[in-house]
Amino acid sequence: MASPDKTALSRRALLSGAAGSAALATVARADDPAITGMQEWNQYLGDGVDAAPYGVPSEFEADVVRRDVPWLTADPVSSVNFTPLHKLEGIITPNGLCFERHHAGVALIDPAEHRLMINGLVDRPLVFTMEDIKRFPRENKVYFLECAANTGMEWRGAQLNGCQFTHGMVHCVMYTGVPLRYLLEEAGVKTNAKWIMPEGADASAMTRSIPLEKALDDCLVAFAMNGEALRPEQGYPLRIVVPGWEGNMWVKWLRRIEVGDEPWHHREETSKYTDLLEGGKARRFTWEMDVKSVITSPSPQAPITHGKGHTVISGLAWSGRGTIDRVDVSLDGGRNWQTARIDGPSHDKALHRFYHEFDWDGSPLLLQSRAVDSEGWVQPTKDALRAVRGTESIYHNNSIQTWHVRDGGEVENVEVG
Repeated sequence: MASPDKTALSRRALLSGAAGSAALATVARADDPAITGMQEWNQYLGDGVDAAPYGVPSEFEADVVRRDVPWLTADPVSSVNFTPLHKLEGIITPNGLCFERHHAGVALIDPAEHRLMINGLVDRPLVFTMEDIKRFPRENKVYFLECAANTGMEWRGAQLNGCQFTHGMVHCVMYTGVPLRYLLEEAGVKTNAKWIMPEGADASAMTRSIPLEKALDDCLVAFAMNGEALRPEQGYPLRIVVPGWEGNMWVKWLRRIEVGDEPWHHREETSKYTDLLEGGKARRFTWEMDVKSVITSPSPQAPITHGKGHTVISGLAWSGRGTIDRVDVSLDGGRNWQTARIDGPSHDKALHRFYHEFDWDGSPLLLQSRAVDSEGWVQPTKDALRAVRGTESIYHNNSIQTWHVRDGGEVENVEVG
């Protein structure tokens, strides 16, 4: 006889418990005027279909916005804002909430005048219009994009009180674009070529060296995200997508790709985006984003407000090396772990949504999550990462995050090794 499906059994038990809690809540609130009384929106006609030609969120969601931390950078045009992870569900980030990182502000480009050049070690230097690019076969891929400095302020200890600020330099969307290899094949890459250098059309002329092997593997030249054209702050009309690798390599407002036989060692891969170690040496070419996770709720910006009882932990996990195989959750700062439930699609190099449901008795908690990816990499503790890397870097911090839940439901960022 086949053994019972443990997943189905646990889910059945969970649902029956949740239904019981809901029934108690219904009985306790049967005379709530919010359901028994006439509300304003029951009595008057609402706006028509022409009120908002481009849809916007409800006015009651006005607090769900990108936010910045003014003291982090000297000027808004070379700065960053953060995705409100604590307010989002699923794995897809709405276009208007994807974090921004700029080196010279947002370039406003007329697509009719925009061009993409491919030159260097190629048989035929080419210049493409946007119409030319859209005539190539296109693909739709879901990927996360994470800034290498995401969680960077936590290297030396807990600082920023909210997952929007500690982990909010990440988003995940469906990109539509042309595989870069098609454009390179059209130009004819010479046999001695080993690298490419994408260049942006903004005032900073952002450039990064990318190995040709990666360019030919899974890089896209994207013109759309989540079904519509790229937003200006995300590189409209064209950007390069470098799946699983640090976000500064995903050059926006893409205007040129040079093919060469060695890396260029430009500003953004020498003065920045190297990982300073103790002793003064730095790791370079640390492209892949390591396995990582964070509990988004409860968290400092999403405290527990319902009191004791059935509570849902929600979070995100991702890895630049593949998919997420497992996420564990701890309620006591890493002493004990329970396997969380991953829900929704599991795309390569994309965000994964996880949940853990439990009955909270009102006592303090130390919430942690620990992700394991499809290559077997396990998210490290802060102490383990610091033992290898020190505390001088601001890049590639993928350590376990801890939230302290107080007995009243308030949550703060705390330090646990």
